[in-house]
Amino acid sequence: MNKIVSARVTLIAEPAGYGETYFGEMDMSRFIGFLATIIIILMTAPAFAGGHITWNLVSEESRLAFGSIKKDTVGEVHHFNKLTGLVKENGDMTLSIDLASVETNIDIRNERMARHVFQEGKATAVLTGKIDMSEVNELKVGQTKIVEIEAQLVFAGVENDIEAEMLVVRLSEDRVLVTTADFIMLSSEDLEIDGGIDMLQKLAKLSGITRSIPVSVRAVFQK
Repeated sequence: MNKIVSARVTLIAEPAGYGETYFGEMDMSRFIGFLATIIIILMTAPAFAGGHITWNLVSEESRLAFGSIKKDTVGEVHHFNKLTGLVKENGDMTLSIDLASVETNIDIRNERMARHVFQEGKATAVLTGKIDMSEVNELKVGQTKIVEIEAQLVFAGVENDIEAEMLVVRLSEDRVLVTTADFIMLSSEDLEIDGGIDMLQKLAKLSGITRSIPVSVRAVFQK
């Protein structure tokens, strides 16, 4: 912010033909106008270092959910309670998931999943990618747009590339909703968690648990 203000002060304070005598010859109305210009610059400059705007995830309004099917016919939906994330002005996106916060609506299953699938509850997942912010900035309040995202998921240390279509909704001037347009399908084999799922299946005495995992994301960002 200081650089922006400094550059503009120089431009106003030293116009062509005035040189160093400009302030000495400036009348009161000009001086007040000069001060007003500086105040406007200070008020309208972004409040972030370097003039950059960051969109932060509103965790309590956001959710990452995934589905599972056991015994071939019983479908269930689970989610994670702790998400953090942001989108920078250049479109760089980061979404972090605390895997230990998994919620399956059954306490003992939460514990078993955290222990056997998510490395004793110590594992994390981080999704990084890039959003075309020009498409987001063009949206007026109430408008929607489908955007394509290429991202990388690091899940308990295992990297996987993801491509997805996301629906972006401009909720207000400073709030945006980003949600999956379709399910994102992940494979337990690609995530290298088959061993943990085998253990869950054994402990629960199930005939089977599907290894294809549908995932949905609802993320509200605010700047």
